[in-house]
Amino acid sequence: MKCVIIDDEPLAVELLQDFVKKVDTLELINTFNNAIDAVSFINQNNVDLVFLDIQMPHFSGIDFLNTIEKKPLVIFTTAYSDYAVEGFNLGAVDYLVKPIPFHRFLKAVVRAQQALQPSVSSQTIAENNNTPEIQQDFMFVRAEYENVKLNFADILFIEGLKDYVKIYTTDNKFTLTLISLIKLENLLSSKGFARIHRSYIINIKHVKSIQKNKVLISDKRIPISESYKNTFFEKINL
Repeated sequence: MKCVIIDDEPLAVELLQDFVKKVDTLELINTFNNAIDAVSFINQNNVDLVFLDIQMPHFSGIDFLNTIEKKPLVIFTTAYSDYAVEGFNLGAVDYLVKPIPFHRFLKAVVRAQQALQPSVSSQTIAENNNTPEIQQDFMFVRAEYENVKLNFADILFIEGLKDYVKIYTTDNKFTLTLISLIKLENLLSSKGFARIHRSYIINIKHVKSIQKNKVLISDKRIPISESYKNTFFEKINL
């Protein structure tokens, strides 16, 4: 989906840009710090989805929606929950209240994708030809010229390297495969794994200790980033 961010807060724009980069189904084509400048761009370009702040000086997100001719899908991003009813009455796909956690952002994107392509399920959104096949307690991943079987119980953690990932296992080896972390996160989150950093997914079973901003797995100390900390701690009941 081609998307645009409209928000007068630079930090909010940066956070959404970072989130968009993590989702393979999104392509960010422009950002705006006010809604007025965005009107002509939206009317003249093909935009599938807009992340739209509501309260902005001089020209609100609601004013923007009432002005544009071409109506893309809209996900409201705001610090106030008071406008939720009005937002949904305007046909918004979702309504995200700041500070926005990534898991909530991802859920809103899945809703937008399903609204754009109703026949596509949330599982299909996460899949492509390089996505491993999940079967019970193991998966197959493509490595060089063969499909390698990896038992979930043997995976220590997964490290992202741009388009590739390294999957580290209990035998002190790793498997390099072409797939994104976001796809593995979607597939493994219900299997005892957790995303704790933009570059790391861990197997909770193998965590030896947890510090404020790190976990220890085997002899590796893996950082916990602020954007994933709350979700991770909730998952392990800390």
